[in-house]
Amino acid sequence: MIVADLHVHTTASDGTMEFPEVRAAARAAGLDSVAITDHDCLHPALDAPITRLGSERGLRGDPESDGDAESEPDFGDGEQVGTDSGGSGEEGLTVIRGIELRVDAGFESIDLLGYGVRRTPQLARELDRLGRDRAERGRHIVERVEKRLGVDLDIAIDGNVGRPHVARAIADSEANYDYRGAFEHLIGEGCPCYVARDLPAIETGVELLTGACGVVSLAHPFRYREPERALERCEELGIDAVERYYPYGRAVDEALLDRAIEEYDLLVTGGSDAHDQELGRAGPSATQYEPFAERLSRS
Repeated sequence: MIVADLHVHTTASDGTMEFPEVRAAARAAGLDSVAITDHDCLHPALDAPITRLGSERGLRGDPESDGDAESEPDFGDGEQVGTDSGGSGEEGLTVIRGIELRVDAGFESIDLLGYGVRRTPQLARELDRLGRDRAERGRHIVERVEKRLGVDLDIAIDGNVGRPHVARAIADSEANYDYRGAFEHLIGEGCPCYVARDLPAIETGVELLTGACGVVSLAHPFRYREPERALERCEELGIDAVERYYPYGRAVDEALLDRAIEEYDLLVTGGSDAHDQELGRAGPSATQYEPFAERLSRS
């Protein structure tokens, strides 16, 4: 039974789920824990690396002591946080402040997941830079699409905009492309409207996340052209974990992954990579989640 979804996106990056909807989505999936791993940003509703909804603590932790206290985010709409047990267990839902950081591994771009994130000055500076780069890149992509298709895309450009936002805007426009077609023919890598990002090197990304997070994990290894090479970087750079459970929608070489987990002594993570409100499509069981949670609690 899946008890945690450790790869979830919200409207803070390119997901469609508002943060107040997280608890209901987790309850519907029978989850005890969720990690919010928005792209290149920390969700503004979370004030601490770990938040427990349904505890007897106050609504927010002290921002000056970030990383030392648990907190309860304001879910708005008059909802009384701290009295509803939430989640699937009696102790409520654990929400882990995470991040998904794309880095340049040299041979291709890969994604790192950081868990139990503390706000360090070094990470904050890089996230600010990435936000500016995202906005500039998004502006250029939109300009290319509009010029090529002769349409106006109704989309706000800011530091959180990503290609999914642009693809949705294309699908909603008068252009003859749906969401998938926008990626395949316009804004996907190698397509005419694609613009590359200025990514940090993998060494820089690992260093930043190691200094700020309790656990650093390699995300979805079989989404890369060279999964074995990506897994080898875990040992080379001291990455803690790998995303073992992920809804690829196709057969993958699980034996390769399990050998790497054993050989490189990696923790196991997993999640649905949800960009909608359906959580729990993949993730660890209680037994699989326990070593990860224990490491996180010591950070």
